[in-house]
Amino acid sequence: MGIFRRILALGKRSELDRENEDELRDHVQMRTEANLAKGMSLEQAARAARLRFGNPTVLKERVGAEDAALNLESLFRDVRYALRGFSRSPGFTTVAILTLALGIGANTAVFQLLDAVRLRSLPIQKPEELAELRIVGGNRGIGITDSAYANFTIPMWQEIRLHHDPFSGVFAWRQADMAVGPPNEEKHVNGLEVSREFFNVLGVLPLQGRLIEPQDEGGCELSKVVASYPFWKTQMGGQPITPSTTILVEGHAVQVLGVTPPSFFGVVVGDRFDLAYPTCTPPNPRREAFNFSVMGRLKPGWDMDRASGYFNSLSPGVFESSAPTNYSPETIKTFKSFRLAAYPAGAGVSRLRDAYDSSLQLLLAITGLVLLIACANLANLMLARATARQREMAIRMALGASRRRMLRQLLIESSLLAISGASLGIALAQPLSRLLVASLGTSQYSIHLAISTDWRVLLFAAVVAALTCVIFGTVPAMRGANADPIASLKSGERGVIGSRERFSIQRLMVIMQIAVSMVLLVGALLFVRSYRNLMTLNLGMRENGITIAYFGFPALNIKPENQAEFKRQLMNDVRSIPGIQDAAATTNIPMSGTTWGHEVHVGAIEGGSRFTYADPHYFSTMGIPLLTGRAFTDADTNSSQFVLIVNQAFLRKYLSTTQPLGQLVHVMPEPHYPERTYQIIGTIPDTRYSEMREDSQPIAYVPAAQLPLDAQDPRVSAMIATSIGPDAIVALRHNIEAKYPNMSLQFFDFQQEIRDGLVGDRMMAMLSGFFGVLAALLVAVGLYGVLSYFITRRRNEIGIRIALGAKRGQVIALIMRDTAAMLLVGIVLGTGLALLAGRAATAMLFGLKAYDLATLAFAIVLLAFIAVLASWLPALKASNLDPVAALRSE
Repeated sequence: MGIFRRILALGKRSELDRENEDELRDHVQMRTEANLAKGMSLEQAARAARLRFGNPTVLKERVGAEDAALNLESLFRDVRYALRGFSRSPGFTTVAILTLALGIGANTAVFQLLDAVRLRSLPIQKPEELAELRIVGGNRGIGITDSAYANFTIPMWQEIRLHHDPFSGVFAWRQADMAVGPPNEEKHVNGLEVSREFFNVLGVLPLQGRLIEPQDEGGCELSKVVASYPFWKTQMGGQPITPSTTILVEGHAVQVLGVTPPSFFGVVVGDRFDLAYPTCTPPNPRREAFNFSVMGRLKPGWDMDRASGYFNSLSPGVFESSAPTNYSPETIKTFKSFRLAAYPAGAGVSRLRDAYDSSLQLLLAITGLVLLIACANLANLMLARATARQREMAIRMALGASRRRMLRQLLIESSLLAISGASLGIALAQPLSRLLVASLGTSQYSIHLAISTDWRVLLFAAVVAALTCVIFGTVPAMRGANADPIASLKSGERGVIGSRERFSIQRLMVIMQIAVSMVLLVGALLFVRSYRNLMTLNLGMRENGITIAYFGFPALNIKPENQAEFKRQLMNDVRSIPGIQDAAATTNIPMSGTTWGHEVHVGAIEGGSRFTYADPHYFSTMGIPLLTGRAFTDADTNSSQFVLIVNQAFLRKYLSTTQPLGQLVHVMPEPHYPERTYQIIGTIPDTRYSEMREDSQPIAYVPAAQLPLDAQDPRVSAMIATSIGPDAIVALRHNIEAKYPNMSLQFFDFQQEIRDGLVGDRMMAMLSGFFGVLAALLVAVGLYGVLSYFITRRRNEIGIRIALGAKRGQVIALIMRDTAAMLLVGIVLGTGLALLAGRAATAMLFGLKAYDLATLAFAIVLLAFIAVLASWLPALKASNLDPVAALRSE
């Protein structure tokens, strides 16, 4: 019988024996028949067959001996014995498995998310060969960057495309918003503009039709797209792709060339493109617009260092030939000093990786500490359980069981708990991971991550389970198996591991739990308070009742010289809607993370300032008061004096000792923005500009009517203040759609957009708070369990004390002193650890330091309250002990 069949049959020993006997009988029968065929008599044939196979009893014993040599049967008996023991203690078993499942599941979920964001390679051929080109140190704020992944202008890309010796293929790509569907029913989807080499270099094959090829790159009129698998399934019904398949994009019918495979989502981890289309090169591309990212596949024999060296030597020529014009000489000099380098891109690029890498790693450490507390709790429970079983073990050892066998029995029990907890934890990890992914999304940005349980996740869970078993199983097993059986039998249920030394170990574990919980509570309080600071931060402007609006009118074909007047009339239309208090056009949406700046000279001081072009209604719409001077008027146009309104940070930097009104500010030239001299006509308080965490920056506001003609854009960004909320926006949409059927419209709530920017802080506050509370509860359970068991073991001593006249308060004080001692040591250790651990979280905090005294004090008080609460019930129980009953049990 094969070894695997014997292992499977270990639970059915009698059945195994019967199968062996049947198998032997069949062999004897076949041999007998063979002997008969040779001409033997029946008696001779049967005897020869029996002699051939030997004594059946001996054979049966030999099989049993082989099983014994493999320890299979005894192992199975130990497992069965452990399971019976667990079934007799369902409460302990349930608590142990659930505790482990939660700890292991939380760790696995966070690791699974880290794996998806950081470790997993792109679903392409040989991802390790993929490299991304970047400018070392970025573009120093020169030009316009339209996304976090854009590193190059079109002229730069053209130079790199001609000189890419380290790469067997190179491509450029950029993300873009696309409107799909008929007018007024458009749906905005994620577009991906790619060069002709994109799919070929990545090695992506079409699921249907074909992908973008060299002949598709040409004119700038969108005519061909490739659909992603999710878009094809959900928006196109999964219909077969034919040469006549088209969809409506930006109001035009475009051909769908093919569909990408289900696993391909692009090169941005966490994002998913819907439609990919070929890029185009306009006759006069903007040399200051950093729109594209560039990647390539390394040739055999090239690595990142060698490729970086090549591109570094290539850099002077690339940036000399692609330098923009209309900048100051200093800016052009800086541009030409840029250097290129190659970076690994096999795992793609990711905003999630940049934004949440530290948070996820810190979260993994937090869940690890929670699991450590759970292990300490379980170790205490296992120690108490081993003590209760001491008499049973003593009897088994007295009957001949070895210490090794006892040790193995206890380790098997802890291993079974760890395996059960890990299995349930892995099952919990999937929904927990999806919950984490959902918590990172916002109202406007959903995250698309393929959360799957692969070998790395399973290996991580197995390692965690093994460590868990070692942590909470080894010490109780070692102490239980090393107990003296004679002393255990003499001491009855108390056993030798009911000694002072054992209690010291349990106390040590409780102290460890308190210390670790202190770290988690301090961390949780810091993140919660930091999030509260952000939520209550005064931005210096109105947040409630403000709607962000985007009006796009490229389809109206309005000439640039007429666009300023069209925008003015459009905003008048917006303000005429009932329920709209005020509205203002602006070139920058505050708190959106985007910035626009100019180099300025104020007297002898040179520097930079954020710039916003806004119409005269901007300050009243946003509730920003004017401190001095006057506001913009309709008389401030391109034909009048150029004027500015600046904030206090601008004054502190450039005019700290000078009366600001009437001062001149020289703005240096940039493409589409000629050199100009502005006069300061007013001042406002400091307001936040692009994000909440940045300090107040110098900001200058210019009348929208003075926006240079070359900088006009067929789009309007506006801030709208309403008194009746969404109803006014609905009316506005209907009005605009009726008047301008081909205008694209988008509306977002300003306050919701601000809160969406705090999604990382919200996640850390929520999860660290949850795990902090969980850690505190585990400490309470641990303290209650240890003290309850401690009182049980000291029942006789307490009974004698009460019999000798000890008062109820004295007994309670006796128990509480133990709690106080453990609490004091745990808090001292925990405070030190919290201060050390706090350094890792400093960069994530807002308005707080890691060594915030109020937070430490609150955590100490909270932990002390929980400890007293957990200890009070056992102490009260001890004080009510009947001394007669206690002494009689002795």
